[in-house]
This record gives sequence, C-alpha cells and structure tokens, in this order.
Amino acid sequence: MRTFVAAADAGRFQDAAAELAVTQQAVSKRIAALEKSLGARLFTRTARGAVLTGDGRAFLPHARELLRAELRALASVRGGPLRVDVIGRRLRPASLLRQFHEAHPDIELEVVTLFDTTAVRDGSVDASFRAVVALPEDLAAQWVFDEPIELLCGPAHPLARSSVTPAELAGHRLWLPGVVPGTEWGAYYAEFAAAFGLSIDAAGPNFGTEVVLDTIAESTEVATLIGAGSRVLWPPGHDLRRVPIEDPTPVYPHSLVWRRDNAHLGLAALRRHFADNERATDAWRPSWAQPSQTVPSTG
Repeated sequence: MRTFVAAADAGRFQDAAAELAVTQQAVSKRIAALEKSLGARLFTRTARGAVLTGDGRAFLPHARELLRAELRALASVRGGPLRVDVIGRRLRPASLLRQFHEAHPDIELEVVTLFDTTAVRDGSVDASFRAVVALPEDLAAQWVFDEPIELLCGPAHPLARSSVTPAELAGHRLWLPGVVPGTEWGAYYAEFAAAFGLSIDAAGPNFGTEVVLDTIAESTEVATLIGAGSRVLWPPGHDLRRVPIEDPTPVYPHSLVWRRDNAHLGLAALRRHFADNERATDAWRPSWAQPSQTVPSTG
C-alpha cells in the first residue's frame, strides 16, 4: 500500500523506488501484487511514467487513509517514536530533520511523507513541516526556515546566468506540473506569480522530476523553480543550471506544525532545536507568511 501511494505521488516507479530506498523492480513487483489482489489495474505504464487509471484514482484516497490508520494505531502506544511528516524526502525539510536527528540521536524518530495537516490533527504524526497559510485552533506552528527559491534551466536558456531578478522571469514559461491549486505551495506560487507578473504553467500530468528535467535540459523557452535545498540530480549531459533569484530573493517559509495538546518529549526537543533560527533578509514572502503572522501562539 505504501509503495502504491509513493508511486502515485511520484508519477514514476523509479522515483518511488528512490523515495522508498528499494529497487525499481521491487516497486513493480509490489504494484503487480496489489493489482492482482484487487483484481484491478491501478496504473497505465508509459515511456515517460506511470499514470493512475480510473480505478487507481478511486483507490488512492482509501490507500492514504489506511496508511494514516496504521500511524494512528502506532501512535496509540505510549513511548513510541517521534513521527514527523517532511512532505518529500528530497526536499529541504528532510535535511532539516536529519540535522535534528544528528544533534539528538537518542530521540527515536520516524519520518513519513504525507500531504496535509489532517495527520497532525488525528494524531497519526506528531509534527509536520509546512508553509502556514491558515491553522485550525487545535494546531500551533513555529517558523523554522526561509528557503530561497532558484530558477532551474538548461544551458541554452536566456536566463542561464549568474543570477536573475524576479522581474526578469516575466515573459518566460515556468513549468511546475507538481503545483496543485488548493495546496500551500499552490498558494505560494500563485501569489509569487501575481506579485511579479509571471506565468507559471502547471498544466499536464505530473510524471515526476525526471520528466521535467528532460524537458528543460534542451529548451530555450521552458524553465522551472526549485528550492535551494532540494536534492535534485540529473544526467551529466543535461548540464542544467541552478540560477539564484535576487533583489528580492523569494523564500519559501517552512514552519513546524503540531497539535497543541501533544506532550511528546521529542516534540519539545524538536521545537527547541529550531527556536533560534534567523529570518532571511532582502526576501520576498507571500502576505500570509510575513514574520508577524508566521508564528501563531504555541500554547
């Protein structure tokens, strides 16, 4: 079930394998076994990725709920590990959490990847890294880190230089197929685009990072945006360029979110670990993530 959800989110069995630290063959075998058990085809395999079938789309929310139920069952046992959602293991929050683990190796830690704060509210996880748009009253948040956003493009792209400004991005196609309306990153990029008159293209199915990299590698028109702390690898022949965006630098405001009544000792240590971080200067943030609004009462 976990492999199915990872493959659905990644859009490629190869990316899901990297996420789960198993071989691509293992992912294929697990998906085949699940499809056989269900008597339904969950994915359509294409040369560029794996696309959910109608049955796959119908099954996905139930698969997510089964995984949350597993986490809730584990959380019901006192003294369990500190469970933290990092959204993606190649993204900056995963690196931040790894730094915490290195500083506190005595705290048992479990890393999970989910997509909303429901898991925090129902106790499936103890905390989640998010850009805080709005919070229900039973949750609290603490700002953690401002991650600069960079332009990623091919060597022939006209913006493949030492740095660019947000205004210079106007008129260029910025392709972000993973940006979904209604999500926190959707809200972030929507306001960023509106602030600087940019065109962000989220059209088309999300076949995973590799397909985006293949597309922009030889393009003189298409580029994408990534967090400076994202671990993105590409074949040497792509020769992609990570271009800093400056004057101002757009930053993605990561916060730690938890339930106010959560008394896990590891959570208290996690909050203390990030308490003294400094805000980025000369930075652009969306209106809902200004310093005075990013840290609701921690209760």
